[in-house]
Amino acid sequence: MKDLLTIADLGKDGIDEIMVTADAMAEVSARPIPKVPALRGKTVASMFFEDSTRTRTSFETAAKRLSADVLNFSASSSSVNKGESLRDTVETIEAMGVDAIIVRHRSSGAPRQVAQWAKASVLNAGDGWHAHPTQALLDAYTIRDEGRDFDGLNVAIVGDISHSRVARSNIEAFSTLGANVTLVAPPTLLPPHVEALEASVSHSLDAVLPETDVLYLLRMQHERMDQALVPSLHEYHRSFGLTPDRAKQLPASALIMHPGPMNRGIEISPEVIDDSRVRVLNQVANGVTVRMAVLYLVVGSNSGGGAL
Repeated sequence: MKDLLTIADLGKDGIDEIMVTADAMAEVSARPIPKVPALRGKTVASMFFEDSTRTRTSFETAAKRLSADVLNFSASSSSVNKGESLRDTVETIEAMGVDAIIVRHRSSGAPRQVAQWAKASVLNAGDGWHAHPTQALLDAYTIRDEGRDFDGLNVAIVGDISHSRVARSNIEAFSTLGANVTLVAPPTLLPPHVEALEASVSHSLDAVLPETDVLYLLRMQHERMDQALVPSLHEYHRSFGLTPDRAKQLPASALIMHPGPMNRGIEISPEVIDDSRVRVLNQVANGVTVRMAVLYLVVGSNSGGGAL
């Protein structure tokens, strides 16, 4: 595999391979010195054209734990501000001798275009509303790490589905692994042709909570909206926010997840964040583990890899 652009690039066997490899990377991360020479001599370039905390630092940590060199590119302080095109930027970075390029971009399809220009491996770290495959992989790993079987698992994804690349990749990953996915949102926050997605739809959070095994909350993507799609944030929270009373409707064994950053008091009440079923920090930790696995399989497999 040269690139990882969408979950569709993997299929079930590819997802399973990453999950198994991530188990080995979790063992590495638990060592007193969490570092192995698997990608020694390799250079990973991080090209982020949108703000990021978790994804960017997670990929950087993953690369360093595999002993790769990391080249950080920031659009805000680059020649992009002088009018340099995406292609020229990519070719400039690749000319420095990189083996992989991690791309986050506001435009859907940008990482695929970069992959057509670059000889280096390209990893999609989020493109527009389109896809965020490594987020879906770390979410799947977090659920698997809890000992849950995806066959017949009931997953409810709640919130701004329309503007969420995380939702699209998670629908694809969870469905591929055998889960039943329900999208919970007001009609204004659902994408056009939602019936084409491998998921059912509900406009009532209260109706789905008692049968939900995994509750996945999404933030409102205000930066991608050009109009008001809910009457008010207070009204949204009242109808679709996870309040203490709603948390009581969830099964005791349910998991509560969120890709971050969380908007307290909108999609989740502050009192619920400390609920023992919340796995947000597990997701962050597993993000490093899974991205180590992805880098090892993509970059390492193209060059023979190294020892763990």
